Amino acid sequence: MFQTFEVTARPEQGPPRLAALRECMAAEGLDGFLIPRADAHQGEYVAAHDERLAWLTGFTGSAGFCAALAEIAGVFIDGRYRTQVKAQVAEAFTPVPWPETSLGSWLIQQLPDGGVVGFDPWLHSAGQLETLQKSLERSGIEMRACGNLVDQIWEDQPAPPLQPAKVHPLEFAGENHDDKRARLAQELRDDSDSAALITLPDSVCWLLNIRGADIPRNPIAQGFAVLHDSGAVDLFMAAEKLTEIGDHLGPDVTQRTPDNLVPFLEGLQGTVRVDKGTVPFVLAQVLGERAHFAGDPCALPKARKNSAEIEGAAAAHLRDGAAIVELLAWLDAQPSGTLHETQVVSKLEGFRRNDNALQDISFETIAGTGPNGAIMHYRVTEETDSLLEDGQLIVLDSGGQYLDGTTDITRTIAIGIPPQEAAEAFTRVLQGMIAMSRLRWPEGLAGRDIEAVGRMPLWLAGQDFDHGLGHGVGAYLSVHEGPQRLSRISHVPIEAGMILSNEPGYYREGAFGIRIENLIVAQQATHLPGADAHRKMLSWRTLTFAPIDRRLIVTALLTDAERAWLNAYHAEVVEKIAPRLSPAAKTWLDAATAPI
Repeated sequence: MFQTFEVTARPEQGPPRLAALRECMAAEGLDGFLIPRADAHQGEYVAAHDERLAWLTGFTGSAGFCAALAEIAGVFIDGRYRTQVKAQVAEAFTPVPWPETSLGSWLIQQLPDGGVVGFDPWLHSAGQLETLQKSLERSGIEMRACGNLVDQIWEDQPAPPLQPAKVHPLEFAGENHDDKRARLAQELRDDSDSAALITLPDSVCWLLNIRGADIPRNPIAQGFAVLHDSGAVDLFMAAEKLTEIGDHLGPDVTQRTPDNLVPFLEGLQGTVRVDKGTVPFVLAQVLGERAHFAGDPCALPKARKNSAEIEGAAAAHLRDGAAIVELLAWLDAQPSGTLHETQVVSKLEGFRRNDNALQDISFETIAGTGPNGAIMHYRVTEETDSLLEDGQLIVLDSGGQYLDGTTDITRTIAIGIPPQEAAEAFTRVLQGMIAMSRLRWPEGLAGRDIEAVGRMPLWLAGQDFDHGLGHGVGAYLSVHEGPQRLSRISHVPIEAGMILSNEPGYYREGAFGIRIENLIVAQQATHLPGADAHRKMLSWRTLTFAPIDRRLIVTALLTDAERAWLNAYHAEVVEKIAPRLSPAAKTWLDAATAPI
């Protein structure tokens, strides 16, 4: 199996490790040290070698950091992890709500007389340090770059990954890397930049049409790249990773070892485009005044999927949808009170594996029943594995990695007869998902401008959820991809070709969780009679096809338009998925999608 259920961090391991870290801090003359969940590439996903935050604190969420001081160690977590962190860290650590509480304000409160706080300059972006240092002005607190103190005490730290990269075929990429490099090089010339430093591995892999296996569940190869205004690229990647790609890179891509990056940047002439949000602080310091802070040149082109990538994603979702239906049919046929969460996870992976196209799962499957469903990023382990009991819900959030696309789907399923309050909340979540699916909007609007549409049914009931409505998704790349998001903090306009998730939810701590998620792709909207002739509009095409549990729908709450959308969606599920199913699953699907 791709997924395992072993316990990867224990709260009791944290206090002695924190004590050892504090000894190192004292020896270095530091009053504090920052431990982010980050690597030198500043992406969301890290290899086992870089899981310093989890190793030290026990917290395994995908975002957050620890500020360890002599008397207090704050673990900063956002709204997705407020419940999870309570179970994962020992009392030696103090959960801090973030970004409501900024690191700067917290440090000023904890170090009123000032002090010296150390940080690894490879693991913090230039933008992060700039914001932090501004907030600490006149506080007497000094930020000092230093070696990584966690690495000094982590005796069995895994080695950095060296998995071989592979060529991503043109039939799935939709554009060869010569044309990508030439297109982006023209943008550099237009901006009078001589080069661009690319730090995000998924950007490097997209640009050069390669994929790797350095990060679990994410087919990326870690490395840095410098794109020149000529279209040539210097690729800073370990030679061991490039043994299987033959002459794919061609004469205009020069391979160099990662330890040559700093001297290479020191020798570059002219302005170098870098993304302040992702460039490591140390590299921004190396570039100095030559740095032109602008966005990653690959980010938007990567987000705007071409026709091959969109149709590949659609094909991947059909085979993935068939696996989901097989799982739902199997689950419905099991005797009550006989299944545990791990059995559901294993069975779903088995159904996905029935199609030989599966390369990996796209993230650790979330299968949370009852109170576990309220932990937004719950990962079931041998110790937390819970029985599916009557009257509970199970949140099943999963995805697959296929050569032609990356999938991400969530369904919430009733076990027996659900509580009325859970069914009503589920219906409001469904209404929000439908509202976003039906939306048409003027070109130029960003995620922050439209995401409230998916929250309004919950808001009208005085309810909400503490995660974004949707994230970007890669094309056989990371399941979380920027810069586009359906989020109140996203300023990036949604453009045709961008794939995002549509996943409203609701969570009642200690009781149940609800989330419904489809992937959708933005497209030019068809013109409507009487519409403004000059106004360009966008709409969504749904990529995900799997039934929504009708047992959880309070039909009296649905409008006629919502009921019509749901019936049409289920009819399309049958049309697209039924031919791929076993006879038993097809029979189940027909019953599960009957009109309401």
